[in-house]
Amino acid sequence: MFARAKSSVQGGRTYEYLQIVESYRDKGRVRQRIVATIGRLDELIESGKLEGLITSVAKFSKKLAVIGDHKNGGLDTLDTRRPGPGAVFGRLWKNLGVDECIGRLLRDRRYKFDVEAAVFMTTIHRLMDPGSDRAAEKWRRDYKLPKAAHELNLHQLYRAMAWLGEPLPDEQQDGKSPFAPRCVKDLIEEDLFARRRDLFTEVSIVFFDTTTLYFEGEGGSIGKRGNSKDFRPHLNQMVVGLVIDADGRPLCSEMWPGNTTDVKSLLPVVERLRKKFGVNRFCVVADRGMISKETIRELEDNGLEYILGARMRLQKEIKNDVLFRGGRFKTVHPAKENSKDPSPLKVKEVWVEDGRYVVCQNEAQARKDAVDRENILLGLEQQLKRGDKSLVGNKGYRKYLKAAGDGFSIDHDKAKQEAKFDGKWVLRTNIDNMKAENIALTYKQLWMVESLFRDMKSLLDTRPIYHKCAETIRGHVFCSFLALLLMRELQEKMDDRGWMDAEWNDVIRDLDALVETKIQTKTGERFIIRGALKGWCGKTFQAAGVAIPPTLQPVRADTGP
Repeated sequence: MFARAKSSVQGGRTYEYLQIVESYRDKGRVRQRIVATIGRLDELIESGKLEGLITSVAKFSKKLAVIGDHKNGGLDTLDTRRPGPGAVFGRLWKNLGVDECIGRLLRDRRYKFDVEAAVFMTTIHRLMDPGSDRAAEKWRRDYKLPKAAHELNLHQLYRAMAWLGEPLPDEQQDGKSPFAPRCVKDLIEEDLFARRRDLFTEVSIVFFDTTTLYFEGEGGSIGKRGNSKDFRPHLNQMVVGLVIDADGRPLCSEMWPGNTTDVKSLLPVVERLRKKFGVNRFCVVADRGMISKETIRELEDNGLEYILGARMRLQKEIKNDVLFRGGRFKTVHPAKENSKDPSPLKVKEVWVEDGRYVVCQNEAQARKDAVDRENILLGLEQQLKRGDKSLVGNKGYRKYLKAAGDGFSIDHDKAKQEAKFDGKWVLRTNIDNMKAENIALTYKQLWMVESLFRDMKSLLDTRPIYHKCAETIRGHVFCSFLALLLMRELQEKMDDRGWMDAEWNDVIRDLDALVETKIQTKTGERFIIRGALKGWCGKTFQAAGVAIPPTLQPVRADTGP
């Protein structure tokens, strides 16, 4: 039974009448009959009779009566929880099979608490309210999570992190370094990949990059001082590597002591992809920090294809030959959906003996580099008039200074030399059957890894890390990897539904804004009232395949936190 407005023409004018209509089935067909005609809709609204009728009928609906009493402040509020994150990411967690992977590895362990619930809670906390594991214990109070997650103690969260980073027995190490051993988290990554591998036609390209995470404390055996990408050279750090496929899905992560160089980190990753992921033929795409004669030789000896960024200013072959070899540039346009920078590229191919190089130039970046350098030189000229002693400590100025008598002057030859690098980068590859422009566009997709690292460092706020043991540090960072995996899964599902314009921060904010309130009536009955769906919240539930909670539901005896 429902209400509808029925149009009727009278005296040349059209009026709408409010009717109560009932649907019924007759000989297998659905038909409708009018139960009552209430009156003209415009007159009912103007006289206030419609509102009075609705209020009168609402008295016979327990649901509406409870909601009305709650809005008027006539009911006691017992508790308030946010159900969105637990429901949406809980479904994705199960869809990916993370719960089953963890459960299988825990089958022979005798923990007296729910380890999987601890890992799940820590991962969701990274997505919603980044912070330490200690903060996660307090954060959960406001969220609707599995009952086991609300029963955990802080020391149990630490034990769960230590289990994730626990080294495997010696017979399962496969010769890995004790400073970067195979751990439980590696088995989870490999199992997750195996579960979804049937979704891939072929893993033909993998992107690899590294970043550094610093510690406030010593950082255990993994904490070492090295080349800090966080500009914290005085602090111990660790190196984190991330591998993703061509579609931006995280495949695995690697962790090394903070003094590990980028070049040394690539080859073990390649070996792991072959042995443990069963990916035998693929192209490695990595940044210029990975290129060295040893790395290239090892990749070629293993029959692997690669696209590696080259250090233009440090390699004589590139600086003196490749960049200035003749040849015509070809202009290509990156697809907007595959590049954070859709500016056109100029690309040309250069061969030096048996080495294939691709020289790329972004003209928009070239113009910016030229303007930035001109501003530096103008500022340097003004500073030299005031004295040159303080200029040596300025990295931007020092680049264009040269000794002149007892002081310094502007090195204009250096400025002209730098102008030759404006907007350019050089790639080294051993792929013969791919066009130069496709190699350049493939390399530009490396920004996906950089974007995930920014999410790991800022959105997930992995740093700084306060854990003292290497095992708990590895587990702590791995939860950020799982958070990235869930984030990417939800983004893919929203893209599939055509909601590609959804900004991640907006999605998280709207999901977090959904509130359920537990109330108690004067007769002692308890209900849960759901708040309004704001912004992207409803679409997020739809994308994840989760039913939106009802507006009002009674509290069952077995209802958890």
